[in-house]
Parts: sequence; C-alpha cells; structure tokens
Amino acid sequence: MPQLDTTTWSITIMSMILNLFILFQLKISKNHYPHDAEASTKLYYKTPTPWEKKWTKIYSPLSLPQ
Repeated sequence: MPQLDTTTWSITIMSMILNLFILFQLKISKNHYPHDAEASTKLYYKTPTPWEKKWTKIYSPLSLPQ
C-alpha cells in the first residue's frame, strides 16, 4: 500500500490561511464605521404602529355586564 504524500500539505494549508485572511480583510474594509460615535448626530423617526393610529377601548373583565 503506497504512503500518502504529505510534502505539499504545509504549503497548501499556509496558502489557504493567507487567502482567508486576505479575503476577510477585504470584506471588513468594505464596511464603513463611524470615526467618532459620540460626535455623530442621529435622527430618530418614530414610525406609527397600527395600534397607535386608532383609539381602542379596553374593557376589564370586571366591568363587563353580567
């Protein structure tokens, strides 16, 4: 039975790790992060929810006619 040739494994593993590192660096560098989170002003818009658009009366079970 022939032996498994493992001489190229080290260069394959090292090149794979290097390629993954470069790939992740490129993916992370495409994101835009704010330089100073405290200085940026954020505008918050309140979106109306369906239950805020109309008034609904809530009856407690004790106040219902029996």
